[in-house]
Amino acid sequence: MNNELLILILTACSIGFVHTIAGPDHYVPFIALAKSKSWTNMKTFFILLVCGLGHILSSVVIGLSGIAIGFAVSNIESLESARGNIAGWLMIAFGLVYTICGIRQSIKNRPHSHKHYHTDGSSHVHEHSHQHEHSHVHITDKKTVTPWLLFIVFIFGPCEPLIPLVMYPASKGNYNEAAIVAVIFGFTTISTMIATTFLGIYGMSFIPMRKLERNIHAIAGATILFCGLGMKFLGL
Repeated sequence: MNNELLILILTACSIGFVHTIAGPDHYVPFIALAKSKSWTNMKTFFILLVCGLGHILSSVVIGLSGIAIGFAVSNIESLESARGNIAGWLMIAFGLVYTICGIRQSIKNRPHSHKHYHTDGSSHVHEHSHQHEHSHVHITDKKTVTPWLLFIVFIFGPCEPLIPLVMYPASKGNYNEAAIVAVIFGFTTISTMIATTFLGIYGMSFIPMRKLERNIHAIAGATILFCGLGMKFLGL
């Protein structure tokens, strides 16, 4: 392994890690949805893996396509920026719709009272709600809808740091090195996504969620909404 490739690999590892940690959109939506929709660990892992692969591969394809047609790095970074705007708006729309549906669900499941009369003339008040132990927002009743929405957002989500890392060796005809750098960057990014998501889920297990259960979907939607706003207006 030559020194240049070693430097590129170390750079890919460090930038992939920092890029993921610094972007809450890489893990916050997964934490919120895994808790609100009671995803199993295996399902959460699979969704993270698929979304992460889509996130990385879309940028790799754009970078290599740019080389093939002679685009400069600045042109491709401009395209990545445009994709980032689309991803931000998609995340905002997703969070907003989920929040609205969650609020509707919370209102629907609001506890209410019924008065029951007995044959001896006595009566008592019984309070209950129509909430089930694992309620679901109707817009996401189909189990495949939410993961696919996340996947679409991550397909549009740019990986700006990956573009110059891949294009540098590829522009010199070192496609094997470009592939190695992309794999290392992708592995680091997806591993960090998975680790931070599961750490977040584990941390939330210490928070008493019983009182928040009726509003869990609204809270998850608001979390995703603010994450999208951060992407769009704060550059997170």
